[in-house]
Amino acid sequence: MSNSAQKVALVTGAARGIGLATTKRFLADGWRVALLDIDNDTLNRTHTTLPLDKTIAICCDVADAAGVAAAVARVAKEFGRLDALVNNAGIAIFKPILDVTYEDWSRVLAVNLTGPFLCVQAAAPLMREAGGGAIVNITSISGLRASTLRTAYGTSKAGLAHLTQQQAIELASLGIRVNAVAPGPVDTAMAKAVHTPEIRAAYHDAIPLNRYGLEQEIAEAIFFLCSDRSSYITGQIIAVDGGFEATGIGLPALRNARRNI
Repeated sequence: MSNSAQKVALVTGAARGIGLATTKRFLADGWRVALLDIDNDTLNRTHTTLPLDKTIAICCDVADAAGVAAAVARVAKEFGRLDALVNNAGIAIFKPILDVTYEDWSRVLAVNLTGPFLCVQAAAPLMREAGGGAIVNITSISGLRASTLRTAYGTSKAGLAHLTQQQAIELASLGIRVNAVAPGPVDTAMAKAVHTPEIRAAYHDAIPLNRYGLEQEIAEAIFFLCSDRSSYITGQIIAVDGGFEATGIGLPALRNARRNI
C-alpha cells in the first residue's frame, strides 16, 4: 500500500496512558499516527520509541484554537489526509464542590469540552477531503453518573457526551461518524499512584467484572469505532467499564450468596 493510501489517525493526549495505547493499536494495523500532547518532553520521549516513518509528534494545547488549527495543518502537510480523530486529551481536578475555583472550572471545561470541539472543527474539513472518517471522543463514566469531587470533571464529560451526539448528527452528511467511549476505572499509572488499596477494593466491589480495565482494552474499543467494522455506528456513547455504569448496589453480598449456594 502506498503512503498516500495508508490511513491516518490523530490522537490527542497521546504521550502516555490510553492515548499511547490507542496510538500503538493504530500502528499495529498499519495506520500512520499523529501524536498530539501538551507535555513536550514526555511526547518526544514517547515518539522515539515508535516508528518514526509512521508517526509525527505535535506539541499542542487542545484548548488553544490557533494551536489546534496549526496541528491539523501539519497533519495535512505531512500525511496528506486524515481518517480518524481520537479526542483523548483531558484533565481532572478533584475537589469538593465548594472548593472548586473559577480557574479550576474554566480550565477543566476548556480542555475536556472546548478542546474536542476545536479539534473536530479543525479536522472535519480534512477528513471530508478523504471521503469521510471517524471521530471518537473519550468521555468518562463520571459523565454518566455523578460522584463526589467531580463537579468540573463530571460536568465536562457529560457535556462531551452530548457534544458527541451533536457532532454525529451534523457531520453525518460529510461521511464522518462520531462516537464516544466512556471508560470506567482503568489501571493507568495515575490510578496506581492515587488510588489507595481501600479505593481499589471499593471499585472492585462495584464492578461486575471485579477488576480495573486495561489501557489496551479501552484502545481496542476506540480502534473498533474508528474502523470500517463499525461503519453503521454513530452518535453512541459506549461505556467500557466492566459493567460499572449498569450496576446498582449489593454486588459483594450477591457474590457471597453465590459462593454459599
